[in-house]
Formats: sequence, structure tokens, C-alpha cells
Amino acid sequence: MASGKEHDNATCFLSLPFSLCLCLLVGLANGLIAGLAFAFGGLWLSPDLDTYSKALKRWGPLKGLWWPYRKLIPHRSLFSHGPLIGTALRLTYLISWTALLLMLLQPLGFPTLLSVTKACKEQLRLNPQPFLSLLIGLEASAWLHLILDGDPLPAEWHRWRHR
Repeated sequence: MASGKEHDNATCFLSLPFSLCLCLLVGLANGLIAGLAFAFGGLWLSPDLDTYSKALKRWGPLKGLWWPYRKLIPHRSLFSHGPLIGTALRLTYLISWTALLLMLLQPLGFPTLLSVTKACKEQLRLNPQPFLSLLIGLEASAWLHLILDGDPLPAEWHRWRHR
């Protein structure tokens, strides 16, 4: 299992080549989105947010937002380190906090959650490539993390497979 420093070094080292390759494949804007998502996913939205990790510390005063996640999700479980599932859960968790913040800020004149949701759905319908680039970058960083840990599949996967 790689250390936090090894995860960070690999993420930083591979962010630029990953971004450049995607720029060639899907265009400059989407490649940059994927590259930034890869860096963000590896450094701030890491599968290790289920522990007191370097990724958690990067959230600074907002690291408390991840306290329920850390208490509910066991380390290296299918829900933190599972391919696709882990990234989807962390992204859903972060979006849930954002939605709550929008609801609390609505009386101050911020847009409603419904209007933001409608705008996102319309943008996704008109141009899904940036959204897909974001998801690819986040998931690729999670896979890098899992590969560096030595086994890209969590322990539950192996127990389930051998039943």
C-alpha cells in the first residue's frame, strides 16, 4: 500500500501527461477539465478520505464536512475504494453538502437548488462532454490510487467473488 506522499507524487507527476493525452483525444477544453479533475480527485477527493489522511487535511477548515463520511465508511471498503462506486459516493456526498449550502443561502438571494439543478441538466443535455471529462478525470485518479495500493479491488470484492 502506497503512502500519502507516494499517492500525491504519482498524481502530480501524471496529471500533466494525462491532461495532454486527453487534449489530443477530446480537445483542449475537455482535456484540461479532465486533467484538473484528475489532480483534484487525487489530491482532494481521494479514496483515503475515509481516514485522517493528507487529502482530508487539504480541506482545511472544511475537513469537518467529511467527518460523517469517515465514521460511516470503513477504510478500504467497497464504498471508499471500490472502482466507480467509491468515486460516485464521494461525488454524491460532496454534491449533497453543496445542495444543503444552496438551500441555506437561498434566503440571501442565492439561486435555488431547483434552478441550479435545471441549469445543470440543460447544460448536460446540450453539451455532455465537459461533464464526462470531469467524471473520467476523477475516476482515473481513483484508479491510480487503487493501483498504487497494490490491489485495485477492495477486500469485499474478493470475499464476494469466492462465495
